[in-house]
Amino acid sequence: MTPAPSAYHQRVAEEKRALIVQAATELFLELGYDRASLARVAASAGVSKATLFKQFPTKAALFDAIVIDSWARNEVADVPPAGDLTAGLTVLGRHYATLLSRPEMTDLFRIVIAELPRFPELARAHFAQGKLPYFESVRIYLSAEHDAGAADVADPEMAATHFLGMISNYLLWPRLVLPDWTVTPDRTTAVVDEAVRTMVARYGRLAS
Repeated sequence: MTPAPSAYHQRVAEEKRALIVQAATELFLELGYDRASLARVAASAGVSKATLFKQFPTKAALFDAIVIDSWARNEVADVPPAGDLTAGLTVLGRHYATLLSRPEMTDLFRIVIAELPRFPELARAHFAQGKLPYFESVRIYLSAEHDAGAADVADPEMAATHFLGMISNYLLWPRLVLPDWTVTPDRTTAVVDEAVRTMVARYGRLAS
């Protein structure tokens, strides 16, 4: 029976994994997904090829890890409870704004967009493993508010698209094409708060 890895070895493995993911992200941006070989990623991360292949046997698996790590960081543990549309949307919106404001998220979108013509599977992986799970959490929350009577959301999918779009259209998309686009923390808060107010005005029900 193989003994369980010690806490020390687990920590070392996690540190090496983080180095590999960071090196891969930088090389994918610099060289493109196709030209950034796994051997080059290993050299840039300062790990052996055996160590890299043990964690990521293919380049696709490595890209999946970049996507999952980017979207899962600062992950909200649970969908907010239903009953207070303003409070719940504020929690989800601020978390989404935090994700989109990270430089790593901008890098991820740039990789996907740059490689889309040759590697459409990267876009599918990005959507399926990154955006879709977060989108689903917002859709499920809005459905719960509708069922609880706190909101009138006949089409939760459309409503979730509206909400996340109001935030990403200000915080993310301009930054992809305008290198000097910056948004202060106060402005970020205002963007989320305005999106929440718009959603409450459109879908909220007044308490009886």
